Parts: sequence; structure tokens; C-alpha cells
Amino acid sequence: MEFQGRVADLKILEQQLRTVTEGRGGTRGRAVTVTGRRRVGKSRLVQEFCDRSDAPYLVFQATRGRNPAAERTDFTAAVSHADLPGAELVSGLTSGDWSQALRTLALALPDDSPSIAVLDEVPWLIEQDTEFEGALQTVWDRHLSHKPVMLILVGSDLSVMQAMQTYGRPFFGRAATMTVNPLHLADVQTMTGLDAAEAVDALLITGGFPEVLASWPYGMPRAEFLAHALTDPLSPLLVSGELSLLGEFPQASRSRAVLEAVGSGERTFSTIATQAGGTSALPSGTLSPILSTLLDKHVLAADDPLSTKPETKNRRYRIADPYLRFWLAFLDRGIPLVERGRGDLLIKRIERSWTSWRGRAVEPVVRDSLMRLLPDDAWPDTEAVGGWWNRQNNPEIDLIGADRTPVARNLHFAGSIKWLDDRPFDHHDYDTLTRDAAAIPGASPDTPLVAVSRSGTHGHLPLTQVWGPQDLVDAWK
Repeated sequence: MEFQGRVADLKILEQQLRTVTEGRGGTRGRAVTVTGRRRVGKSRLVQEFCDRSDAPYLVFQATRGRNPAAERTDFTAAVSHADLPGAELVSGLTSGDWSQALRTLALALPDDSPSIAVLDEVPWLIEQDTEFEGALQTVWDRHLSHKPVMLILVGSDLSVMQAMQTYGRPFFGRAATMTVNPLHLADVQTMTGLDAAEAVDALLITGGFPEVLASWPYGMPRAEFLAHALTDPLSPLLVSGELSLLGEFPQASRSRAVLEAVGSGERTFSTIATQAGGTSALPSGTLSPILSTLLDKHVLAADDPLSTKPETKNRRYRIADPYLRFWLAFLDRGIPLVERGRGDLLIKRIERSWTSWRGRAVEPVVRDSLMRLLPDDAWPDTEAVGGWWNRQNNPEIDLIGADRTPVARNLHFAGSIKWLDDRPFDHHDYDTLTRDAAAIPGASPDTPLVAVSRSGTHGHLPLTQVWGPQDLVDAWK
């Protein structure tokens, strides 16, 4: 499959290698941790970078649950078979611990030219052997960092990868950190060949996950793609979500129950507890650490109302990436239908709820896009974009622009998102926004009003600015 997108990610890795090549770092070697959600394309990105680099490299893929001795044997074998100048020097060597195994890598690396060494799924190596981190630190300090090598440590468990870089851990302060996100909106448009509005739909369905996007035939509209994908029980659209979840959250686990509750539309702590608990609500002491773990892993995101008044007790939770949100809302329960050849029933279920589901799901996409557009000449001081709501969600304001978050000094605008196929933002929407904006702490009658609309506006409306689908795509170019 042809590699597409990831221009910015490749550029970051190339800059790190250039630092090694030109000897501009504090040490000859350079370490980089690469994190990101499972199946987001980290391994494919790093492989593409290695292939384009023209430098000799090693890529070692760890195996979860492997016996540590067997893993070290595979590692030294991979070093001896890699395209490294000193690979023959370590052929046949054995390693009694990770310190010895990593020293074989140091022996194989060149002294006078740049090279790349990739350890993929580092959290599994840490899980297998508690001595791995300490050995990595020791060998890096004494051997690897003295060679012109770019050491790339890849891992899908974001909490483990972030913990590696915390004070007190052996490798603290020794690596730069890079997060690989799903493909962004402009990349989605390029890969699908759709217009801007349809590309937003494609992002909401695929989440920008390369494997799912690659299955979207070029130029195919959303409804046709769903009809195409939901006739095949093995389609990436159906399979990737389950594989991603099972890699971290077994089906019977409480974390999975919490994810399914949020995926079904529950957003507050109390409603999530009730939905996830089954016969009785989950106790706060049980749910709080689960939510913290899911937030640390970046599977969930939490939003607080943005205004001049702190409102930390009015938090709302959501699934962080659009694809998993779509999968949990529709596909998780619909897989049995596809497996018995009734994908048509699942498609009807999606179509019945599509407009209302999309209206909510598009909000974080819009806010993220505006955060890339702003500040600009029209809004030179706008550094934060969020929403505002009260405890009853009445009113609920889709867009707030402010000077900072989580508590603003000044509000710059209040706005509404209308993401409908055939209805533009009209006078009724404007009147509702005007009335509801008055409830926002820090707002005044002079607070500018804005809108984001899929279908433009109807009539003359005194809006300060209106953004459309193409503006959202352009934000990522």
C-alpha cells in the first residue's frame, strides 16, 4: 500500500536524524519516544522513515507476554541480521540480560556515520522484564549515546510511555517525545477524494486511522462506503475497533463497560456510573480511577465549560477519537447483524441516527480546527476554543473563544455549530444563540457571535464570522 500523508510527522523525524548527522546535540546519539493510540500507524510511519533515510537501521518488534530470555535471543538475532556495519561482529553472541543484549546493538552500530535503531512496543519489554528500563539507561549513557545513532522507542500504551519520561524513572530526560495522531482532516480529504463537507463525514467514520481510510474507495460518498463496508464482516471498518479495544480492554472488564457507556452517549460522571454499573451504579471509588486511566491512555477526553467562572464540577466525558466513537455508537452492537448477512439493518440503524449523532460528534473536530486557525488577524488574542453549558445543558453553547483556558479572563466570541446537509444557519438559529449567550459567565451584549455551518447561512445575519467545511479542511493544510 502506498504511503500517504504524515508529511509533518516525517519532517519531525528527519529533523531529529539531521541533528545526529550534523552532530548538533548534547550527545552524538539522539533518543526519541514515539507514542500514539494502537493501530494509528506508528510502526508504518517509522518504517517509512527508515526506508527513506538511506541510513543503516534495525527495527525490532517486541512480542507481548514473551519469555524475557526468548525475547533477548530474538533481539540479538535481529541485530546480527540487520543491515548494520558491525552486524557480523555480534553473530552468535548470547545475552544473559538486557544490558548485554543492548551492548550487542552498540557493537553493531557504526562509529562514523548515522544509523537508526527502532525498538517497537517498548511497554511490552518493560512488562516482561522490570530490569529493561535500567539496562536501557545504563547502555545508552555508556555506549549508545556516544555513537551517531537515532534510537526510536515506540509504544502504544501512552501511560507507560509517558511514565518513562517522568522524574525518578531511569530514562528520564534522555529522549524527546513525539505523539503520532490519526491522519488529520486534510489528509482524509486527499485520501478519499471527497469535497470538504464529505471529508468531515469520512473523518467522523474512520477517525483518520490509515487502515480504515485505505479501504475507502476514492471518491465514494459516505452512504455508498457504509453499504460497501458493512456487507463484509472482515472489513477494516468493523474489525479495527474491536482489535484496538481488545488490545487494551478485555470485553468483560469494567473499563470496557465505561467506554461503552460513554460511546452510547453518556457524558456525565453520574450517568456513566449508572450505565456502566448494570444492576447498580458503579461507586465513585471504582469509577474515578477507571476514568483517570482512560484519560491517561487518551482513549477518553474530558471537557470543562469555558467561561470566566471556574466550573470543574460540570465536566463532560467523550470518546477521544472519532472512529472509536462511531464504532461504539453503531458498529459494536451491529457486528452480529453483518455476520448473518443483514448489514442492511445496521445501515438503516445508522441512517436513522446519523444526523443527530453527527451533530454532536463534529463539535470537537470543529473546535480542534478553529484552534489551528486561531489566533489570526480577526481574532489576534484568541488562544482557547471550547464550549459552555450549565448542569442541565440548557442552554448549551457550542463555541466559546477566549484568551485562555480553563478559566478565561476575557471571552472573545460565542457561537453555534449547525452541521446539517440541507438547512443553513438561519434567523431562528441566530435568535437562539443571542438568547442563550446571555447566560455565559463573562459574556455581555457586545460579545461577538459566530457560526460554523455545513450549509452556509440564510438571509442577512449580524454574525461577526461564519466558517464552513472548507475552512475546517484548510486549517490542517
